[in-house]
Amino acid sequence: MSRELPQATLRVHLWFENEGGMLFGLGRVQLLREVARLGSLHKAAQALGMSYRAAWGRIKRTEAALGNPVVAKVAGRKGYALTSLGEQLVSDFSSWHAEVERFALERARIMLSWDTVGFAEGPVES
Repeated sequence: MSRELPQATLRVHLWFENEGGMLFGLGRVQLLREVARLGSLHKAAQALGMSYRAAWGRIKRTEAALGNPVVAKVAGRKGYALTSLGEQLVSDFSSWHAEVERFALERARIMLSWDTVGFAEGPVES
């Protein structure tokens, strides 16, 4: 009788921080993606289950560390859009994170040859 192996999905949590705390990671990517999708920091915060104040603080800490804005008010209406830096950060961090996950999955398959756990194919999209 053949036994079906459970599938394990590799997760890698990567972020940038300094002595003041978190600067940028997947949470910020999610927040910026929601701002871009919804055109509103308030709506983005709601969609992610956080307060506007928490979302604003996270954006401001990232901007302070970078020295440039990642979101900007949309002229002529309420709301926010990503700056070109914000768009680039989302794209570059997402690509980098996916590459690191792929590498980690390859190494896990080589180094962690468990009998009871199979690794699901490919990393989850960041």
